[in-house]
Amino acid sequence: MKCPFCGYEESKVIDSRPTDEGEKIRRRRECLQCQKRFTTYEIIETLPIVVVKKDKSRQVFDRTKLIGGMLRACEKRPVPLEVIEHAVDDIEAQLQNSIDREVTSIKIGELAMDKLKNIDEVAYVRFASVYRQFRDINSFMDELARLLGNKSV
Repeated sequence: MKCPFCGYEESKVIDSRPTDEGEKIRRRRECLQCQKRFTTYEIIETLPIVVVKKDKSRQVFDRTKLIGGMLRACEKRPVPLEVIEHAVDDIEAQLQNSIDREVTSIKIGELAMDKLKNIDEVAYVRFASVYRQFRDINSFMDELARLLGNKSV
Protein backbone atom coordinates (compact mmCIF):
# COMPACT_ATOMS: atom_id res chain seq x y z
CA MET A 1 0.00 0.00 0.00
CA LYS A 2 1.51 3.31 -1.11
CA CYS A 3 2.03 5.87 1.66
CA PRO A 4 -0.06 9.02 1.04
CA PHE A 5 2.68 11.17 2.64
CA CYS A 6 5.95 10.03 1.06
CA GLY A 7 4.83 7.58 -1.65
CA TYR A 8 6.81 4.65 -0.25
CA GLU A 9 5.16 1.36 -1.19
CA GLU A 10 5.80 -0.64 1.97
CA SER A 11 3.75 -0.34 5.15
CA LYS A 12 2.80 -2.49 8.08
CA VAL A 13 -0.69 -3.09 9.45
CA ILE A 14 -1.00 -1.90 13.04
CA ASP A 15 -4.71 -2.58 13.60
CA SER A 16 -7.60 -4.18 11.66
CA ARG A 17 -11.27 -3.83 12.53
CA PRO A 18 -14.48 -4.79 10.73
CA THR A 19 -16.88 -1.90 9.98
CA ASP A 20 -20.33 -1.58 8.42
CA GLU A 21 -21.56 -4.90 9.80
CA GLY A 22 -18.54 -6.76 8.47
CA GLU A 23 -18.85 -5.37 4.94
CA LYS A 24 -15.54 -3.49 5.17
CA ILE A 25 -12.27 -3.87 7.05
CA ARG A 26 -10.60 -0.75 8.42
CA ARG A 27 -6.82 -1.06 8.56
CA ARG A 28 -4.53 1.30 10.41
CA ARG A 29 -1.12 1.28 8.72
CA GLU A 30 2.33 2.73 9.36
CA CYS A 31 4.75 3.64 6.57
CA LEU A 32 8.05 1.79 6.90
CA GLN A 33 9.99 4.81 5.57
CA CYS A 34 8.49 7.95 7.14
CA GLN A 35 6.69 6.21 10.07
CA LYS A 36 3.52 8.24 9.50
CA ARG A 37 0.22 6.48 10.04
CA PHE A 38 -2.77 6.30 7.70
CA THR A 39 -6.03 4.39 7.36
CA THR A 40 -7.19 2.18 4.50
CA TYR A 41 -10.46 0.36 3.91
CA GLU A 42 -10.78 -3.03 2.30
CA ILE A 43 -14.08 -3.98 0.65
CA ILE A 44 -15.26 -6.90 -1.41
CA GLU A 45 -15.23 -6.06 -5.08
CA THR A 46 -18.54 -6.87 -6.68
CA LEU A 47 -19.13 -6.81 -10.39
CA PRO A 48 -22.38 -5.25 -11.56
CA ILE A 49 -25.15 -7.62 -12.53
CA VAL A 50 -26.71 -6.70 -15.86
CA VAL A 51 -30.39 -7.52 -16.31
CA VAL A 52 -31.57 -8.44 -19.81
CA LYS A 53 -35.19 -7.31 -20.08
CA LYS A 54 -37.89 -8.96 -22.20
CA ASP A 55 -37.39 -6.35 -24.94
CA LYS A 56 -33.64 -7.25 -24.98
CA SER A 57 -32.63 -3.93 -23.41
CA ARG A 58 -30.08 -4.08 -20.62
CA GLN A 59 -29.81 -2.29 -17.32
CA VAL A 60 -27.89 -2.67 -14.08
CA PHE A 61 -29.61 -4.78 -11.40
CA ASP A 62 -31.46 -2.56 -8.94
CA ARG A 63 -32.40 -4.30 -5.71
CA THR A 64 -34.83 -1.49 -4.81
CA LYS A 65 -36.97 -2.42 -7.84
CA LEU A 66 -37.10 -6.03 -6.69
CA ILE A 67 -37.94 -4.99 -3.12
CA GLY A 68 -40.66 -2.70 -4.50
CA GLY A 69 -42.23 -5.48 -6.56
CA MET A 70 -42.17 -7.89 -3.66
CA LEU A 71 -43.58 -5.22 -1.31
CA ARG A 72 -46.50 -4.62 -3.68
CA ALA A 73 -47.21 -8.35 -3.72
CA CYS A 74 -47.10 -8.43 0.10
CA GLU A 75 -49.30 -5.37 0.54
CA LYS A 76 -51.80 -5.82 3.40
CA ARG A 77 -50.21 -9.16 4.25
CA PRO A 78 -48.50 -10.02 7.56
CA VAL A 79 -45.01 -10.00 6.03
CA PRO A 80 -42.35 -7.91 7.79
CA LEU A 81 -40.05 -5.76 5.66
CA GLU A 82 -37.03 -7.59 7.11
CA VAL A 83 -38.28 -10.88 5.60
CA ILE A 84 -38.52 -9.29 2.15
CA GLU A 85 -35.09 -7.67 2.50
CA HIS A 86 -33.60 -11.00 3.56
CA ALA A 87 -35.18 -12.71 0.53
CA VAL A 88 -33.75 -10.02 -1.79
CA ASP A 89 -30.35 -10.40 -0.09
CA ASP A 90 -30.49 -14.14 -0.86
CA ILE A 91 -31.48 -13.51 -4.48
CA GLU A 92 -28.74 -10.90 -4.93
CA ALA A 93 -26.14 -13.23 -3.37
CA GLN A 94 -27.25 -16.02 -5.68
CA LEU A 95 -26.86 -13.71 -8.70
CA GLN A 96 -23.44 -12.47 -7.50
CA ASN A 97 -22.22 -16.04 -6.97
CA SER A 98 -23.28 -17.01 -10.47
CA ILE A 99 -20.67 -17.19 -13.22
CA ASP A 100 -22.93 -15.17 -15.53
CA ARG A 101 -22.67 -11.38 -15.36
CA GLU A 102 -25.89 -11.03 -17.35
CA VAL A 103 -29.16 -12.47 -16.10
CA THR A 104 -32.61 -12.31 -17.63
CA SER A 105 -35.47 -10.55 -15.89
CA ILE A 106 -37.30 -13.87 -16.26
CA LYS A 107 -34.70 -15.58 -14.06
CA ILE A 108 -34.97 -12.87 -11.41
CA GLY A 109 -38.77 -13.16 -11.47
CA GLU A 110 -38.54 -16.93 -10.99
CA LEU A 111 -36.16 -16.50 -8.05
CA ALA A 112 -38.52 -13.95 -6.48
CA MET A 113 -41.51 -16.25 -6.93
CA ASP A 114 -39.62 -19.13 -5.31
CA LYS A 115 -38.90 -16.94 -2.28
CA LEU A 116 -42.47 -15.59 -2.07
CA LYS A 117 -43.92 -19.10 -2.29
CA ASN A 118 -42.22 -19.87 1.04
CA ILE A 119 -43.00 -16.48 2.60
CA ASP A 120 -46.68 -15.95 1.80
CA GLU A 121 -48.84 -17.84 -0.70
CA VAL A 122 -51.16 -14.89 -1.38
CA ALA A 123 -48.18 -12.66 -2.12
CA TYR A 124 -46.81 -15.40 -4.37
CA VAL A 125 -50.05 -15.55 -6.40
CA ARG A 126 -50.17 -11.74 -6.64
CA PHE A 127 -46.58 -11.57 -7.87
CA ALA A 128 -47.14 -14.48 -10.29
CA SER A 129 -50.28 -12.86 -11.71
CA VAL A 130 -48.31 -9.74 -12.69
CA TYR A 131 -45.11 -11.55 -13.60
CA ARG A 132 -46.70 -14.30 -15.67
CA GLN A 133 -49.29 -11.88 -17.12
CA PHE A 134 -52.28 -14.16 -16.70
CA ARG A 135 -54.53 -13.59 -19.68
CA ASP A 136 -57.73 -14.97 -18.15
CA ILE A 137 -59.19 -16.67 -15.10
CA ASN A 138 -58.23 -20.13 -16.40
CA SER A 139 -54.51 -19.38 -16.41
CA PHE A 140 -54.91 -17.94 -12.91
CA MET A 141 -56.74 -21.09 -11.78
CA ASP A 142 -54.01 -23.28 -13.33
CA GLU A 143 -51.39 -21.50 -11.23
CA LEU A 144 -53.52 -21.92 -8.10
CA ALA A 145 -53.99 -25.62 -8.87
CA ARG A 146 -50.22 -25.98 -9.32
CA LEU A 147 -49.64 -24.24 -5.98
CA LEU A 148 -52.20 -26.42 -4.21
CA GLY A 149 -50.83 -29.56 -5.90
CA ASN A 150 -47.32 -28.80 -4.59
CA LYS A 151 -48.69 -28.12 -1.12
CA SER A 152 -50.34 -31.55 -0.82
CA VAL A 153 -47.05 -33.33 -1.53
